[in-house]
Amino acid sequence: MTTALTGPLVPTLADVFRPTDAARARMYDLMLIVGGSLFVALCAQVAIPTGAIPMTLQTFAVMVVGALLGSRRGAAALALYLAEGAAGLPVFAGFHAGMPLLSSGYIVGFIPAAFVIGYLAERGWDRRLWTNFAAMLLGNAVVFAFGLAWLYAITTVLSGSFQSVEISSGDVLAVGLMPYIIADAWIKIAVATALLPLGWKLLGRRSDDRA
Repeated sequence: MTTALTGPLVPTLADVFRPTDAARARMYDLMLIVGGSLFVALCAQVAIPTGAIPMTLQTFAVMVVGALLGSRRGAAALALYLAEGAAGLPVFAGFHAGMPLLSSGYIVGFIPAAFVIGYLAERGWDRRLWTNFAAMLLGNAVVFAFGLAWLYAITTVLSGSFQSVEISSGDVLAVGLMPYIIADAWIKIAVATALLPLGWKLLGRRSDDRA
């Protein structure tokens, strides 16, 4: 099995249990997408106040959902999560509904992050500890890229449209990145990194493609 970006597709952990019947497989995929969105919503409620943007387990959930479900289902689960919150369901941190101003960029970034992690899992990156770590790190980088870009936008280009913004453009890194480096880079990524290879090991599967 190759772990290259252009390598052949391999099953994710969720694919191991996917029915072979087409109708049941579609229902299974739908259940995974809905379940993935609810898992992210549940993890969003585990929050630690850290200033303007609370620290939650959302990014951990995004990593797990992306790796388990794969690129398309993972991205779909996070798109559904965003749609649920935008539609008024209390799925965001603190059971809030409606897109939160400061963290909207991060939430939008969950979708491509889950896709990236899922894409790499479909190429076997979740089978090895270090490649899985790299996938999780890349996924987090996507989330922060979207989140920091949005914070910069609302404090500079769009500053006149959001009177409630209480941070300046010079505070973007201090507010949107620095408080989360240890928890995201070392704790959540480390746990998510260990889970997937452990899952394959518990299933008694080797790192080669499923026949």
